[in-house]
Amino acid sequence: MPYRITDPCNGCGACRRLCPVDAISGEKNTIHAVIRDLCIECGACGRVCPRHAVTDPFGIVCAMVKKSEWERPQFDRKTCMSCRICIDACPVHCLSLADAASHDDPHGYPYMAEEKHCIGCGFCARECPVEAITMSASKSR
Repeated sequence: MPYRITDPCNGCGACRRLCPVDAISGEKNTIHAVIRDLCIECGACGRVCPRHAVTDPFGIVCAMVKKSEWERPQFDRKTCMSCRICIDACPVHCLSLADAASHDDPHGYPYMAEEKHCIGCGFCARECPVEAITMSASKSR
């Protein structure tokens, strides 16, 4: 069940602009809607809604969160297997694999190549088979 946009929506378009899969429809100043078949349940729409008009798949109203406070992936390079699953799981393609030779590391490892594009969805952490990624709002990246 996807996220849902409710009556407090004023059609500002913040959710529509941020959605990585274009799963939100609506014209400016009209109530927007989540396109059920496209929604990947990343939660980005709820984090940017100033009207608290987005509910999660459980019907809970999402809270707006400042972008500077969004959780970002933290990588444990000792645990990472360089399998690239996290990179493939990212809906906004903000992760990349560092070149092993340039970092004096026995293998490459994932890193945030496009931090400004990260929507804090946590898909990378959820898909990591060795739990080498944690999500944190910490500024120390």
